[in-house]
Amino acid sequence: MKQSITLNKVSKFVGLGFLGTLKDLFTGKLEKEDYRSFLRKVIVPIMSIFLFIGLWHMGAKALFDVEANYKIQKALDDQGQVAADEMAACIASGDISCQPNTLPSPSQVWESYKSLLRDHNIISADKLAFKEKTAALNEKRIAEGKDPITYTGRPSFVDQIFTSLKTVFAGFLLALLIAVPIGIIIGLSKTLRSSFNWLIQIFKPVSPVVWLLLVFMIVKTLTKDSNSDSAFIISFISVGLCSMWATLVNTAMGVASVDKDYINVAKVLKLGPAQKVFKVILPSSLPLIFTGLRITLSVAWMVLIAIELLAQSPGLGSFVWEEFQNGANDSNSKIIVAMFVIGIIGFLLDRLMLTIQNMVSFNKNDGI
Repeated sequence: MKQSITLNKVSKFVGLGFLGTLKDLFTGKLEKEDYRSFLRKVIVPIMSIFLFIGLWHMGAKALFDVEANYKIQKALDDQGQVAADEMAACIASGDISCQPNTLPSPSQVWESYKSLLRDHNIISADKLAFKEKTAALNEKRIAEGKDPITYTGRPSFVDQIFTSLKTVFAGFLLALLIAVPIGIIIGLSKTLRSSFNWLIQIFKPVSPVVWLLLVFMIVKTLTKDSNSDSAFIISFISVGLCSMWATLVNTAMGVASVDKDYINVAKVLKLGPAQKVFKVILPSSLPLIFTGLRITLSVAWMVLIAIELLAQSPGLGSFVWEEFQNGANDSNSKIIVAMFVIGIIGFLLDRLMLTIQNMVSFNKNDGI
């Protein structure tokens, strides 16, 4: 009975049990340990968010004042007191033509986020109108064996997010298909580990820019007469080759460190090579393999931005670079929006891999 009560307390902080915890909090039924857990898991994170926003606001305000004073002083030195007074009045009025271009405040970033969503809705409406307008013509062209007319307008911020996700998942899949089989083969043989260790150690720290240039040389030659999207192909192959090394190393380590008793049991049961790999070695190696896959996915998402920027693929990397080059008054705010989106998506991808790992592995992990 006592054990059942303890389990119920633990379950309060899992899934919808959190609602029960809130109810107990207001009815006074929570015990001391429950209060501590509630403070640690709910109140402290919320307080840290407000602290972060407060520090960000103060830092942005301080930088704004420094830049504003510089602009006023420059106007004074170059054109005199009247120009300086006009500049000060313009800055105080909020006119975007004279606002200091520095770190945006949280409110400015929020406004840019809403602006990007409005822009996405407008572009989506344009796409739908274009599709309806060309529907009959495209049916006729397809019937004649011709390519349909496609929308060639600029992508929205949301479109660029989905392009980046498509690229990173394609690169991750490529890394998985290359690294896991090679890692298993290398992990099964000390001779192969010794033979290929030098290659892994040399190529593992190579910059994503170098991988991009290497892939660019090969893909451009092979797709010279092709109508395929070479920018996407170059991007996802570069992402896969750059990020696969953590999975390869962890897979080899996991296979090599399988308990010898398991191997002996496989011999006693007279399992074939394939059965031994899939029934004994892989299940025992899954924790390390998934650790490598989580690192690979994180690295793939990090290097994707630089690779998209250089490969001119229409994703988040291209968006950030275009806003930086644009230099508009809201460009900095949009870059910060992209930074938060990149970070949140990276966090969600890591949680996704952790969930899959806990579903297929005996070793459960709460993650960091």
